[in-house]
Amino acid sequence: MTNSPPAGADGAGGPDGRADRGPAAEAAVAAAWEALVATARRTVADGLVVGTSGNVSVRVGDTVLVTPSGVPYDRLAPHDVTGVDLDGRQVLGTLVPTSELPMHLAVHRAAPDARAVVHTHAVHATAVSLLVPELPPVHYMTAALGGPVRVAPYAAYGTDALARGMLDALTDRTGCLLRNHGTITYGSSLDQAYDRTAQLEWMCRLWLTASSVPGHSPSLLTEAQLAEAAERLRGYGQRS
Repeated sequence: MTNSPPAGADGAGGPDGRADRGPAAEAAVAAAWEALVATARRTVADGLVVGTSGNVSVRVGDTVLVTPSGVPYDRLAPHDVTGVDLDGRQVLGTLVPTSELPMHLAVHRAAPDARAVVHTHAVHATAVSLLVPELPPVHYMTAALGGPVRVAPYAAYGTDALARGMLDALTDRTGCLLRNHGTITYGSSLDQAYDRTAQLEWMCRLWLTASSVPGHSPSLLTEAQLAEAAERLRGYGQRS
C-alpha cells in the first residue's frame, strides 16, 4: 500500500499533521484515541492477536483514527494519535497508518452505522477460514452478526482486492472471516465491534471443538431459529 503524506506537508493541516479543529473536537479525538488504544491492547491481552498483527479504527466525524503500522500497542501514547480522512489522506499525526487501511476505510465508507472496526488474527477463527466457505450456525449469537459468517477469499494483506472481497462477505453482516488471515467486525462503538470479534472467535472455537468428536456432526440452527434469536437480541440488555 502507498501511504499518503502527512497532511501538514500539503497544507491540509498543521505542521504536526493535525487538522485545524476547536477544543470540543480535540477533546472528542483525544477520548476516541484513548478508547482505541485500550481496545487494541485488549486484543493482545485476550489472545486475539500476536504483537501488532491486528488493527483497530474508530470514526470521529469524517476522520478515521487508526492504529499505526508496526507500533506495539503498549507503547502508544496520546501524542501518537493517527488519523486519516475517508479518502485515506493522513490528517492527524506523523506515524504511518496501519497497512490494512484499505479494509478499514472500505467498511467506514460502505456501512453508515460503522463507527468502529476491529481486525484480528484470532487462532480459531483463522483456522475455520481454512476449512469452510462460511462458519456454520452453531450458536444463536450467529444472529448478532447478521447470519452465518462468510469467509472472504484470500488476497494479499493491505490490498484493495482484500478490501473488495471483504465487503462482499460483509453483505448483510457485521463480521466476516478472511481466508488464511483472520477476522474483521464492525459496530456502532468500539465496545460493540470488539464484542462481535470476541463472539466470532468463541463460535469458531465451539464449531472446531464439536467437529473434532469422531462419529458426530454438530447440530446446526435453522433459519427460523436464527430469525427468532435475532428478534430476541434486539431487546437484549438494559433499556433507558
